Amino acid sequence: MADQAIINEVGLRDGLQNQPVTVDTDTKARLARLLVDAGMRYLEPVSFVSPKAIPQMADAAALTPLLPQGDHLHYTALIPNLKGYQLAKEAGYPTVALVLSTTDSFNERNLRMSLEQAAQSCEAIIAAAKEDGVATRTYISGAFACPYDGTVPVSLPQQLTERMFAAGSDEVAIADTIGAGNPQQMKDIMAPLIRDFGAEKFYVHLHDTRGLAAAMAWAAADLGVRRFDASIGGLGGCPFAPGATGNMATEDLVYLLESAGLDTGIDVEKLRAAVALAQQATQRPLGGRILSWMESQEKQGKTPCLW
Repeated sequence: MADQAIINEVGLRDGLQNQPVTVDTDTKARLARLLVDAGMRYLEPVSFVSPKAIPQMADAAALTPLLPQGDHLHYTALIPNLKGYQLAKEAGYPTVALVLSTTDSFNERNLRMSLEQAAQSCEAIIAAAKEDGVATRTYISGAFACPYDGTVPVSLPQQLTERMFAAGSDEVAIADTIGAGNPQQMKDIMAPLIRDFGAEKFYVHLHDTRGLAAAMAWAAADLGVRRFDASIGGLGGCPFAPGATGNMATEDLVYLLESAGLDTGIDVEKLRAAVALAQQATQRPLGGRILSWMESQEKQGKTPCLW
């Protein structure tokens, strides 16, 4: 049996939160169904944040009951604080994702807290979630560079990761929020953490701003990481991270992992319908490199052979 890899689809949340066009709730639900039809089992479809700050996420509670259901599906809600946690818990999310940025500047812009205040807030949420039986994943945002302060030392995301695990976080996602990292940095940050905590505790979250997301994903996979965030069609960008472009495209990540012998359970061909809907809904061209190649093959009258 092939080694299993998990892709957590964040297009509905991270992908749409920074779009100038607000996608309606029914279209989001249709997109979720297309993703699940393609084999997606892990999705992060909503964030319970202030609708004034991120109006694209104002329908989080309304979208939740419209999502596909099944024991094989795993949903996560992003939350910024205890209020967001309570809303996610009331909506029935079994897992919540917290955000802790690596600098004061980034936390101030994102959460209106200092780094220390944000860390303490995460610790309080994790403690509450433990009591309620809710799983937690903490994003270490700006793990490679801060959009305001530049490159951060390798030791900083490592220290924050250790602190979140000590607080009881079930998982940690190492996030290249502005796409400024490189594969060597990935190894430098992740190798000691994997040695201390195990690869199964980690996700990586990548943006393709400088074209290195695939290389960084493979660097993480080579270290044993098998959990990755991705966004359909490469949708994405952070409203509090100037210069951040889209996440790594789900279809490109599927192709990368599957072609290397890892089993994602996701059908690239079926993802094309989801990309088409996302493109229509956001009114912008989307699609990873593998889809461009498939289309070029078809224009030549050839059947794309992926594997």
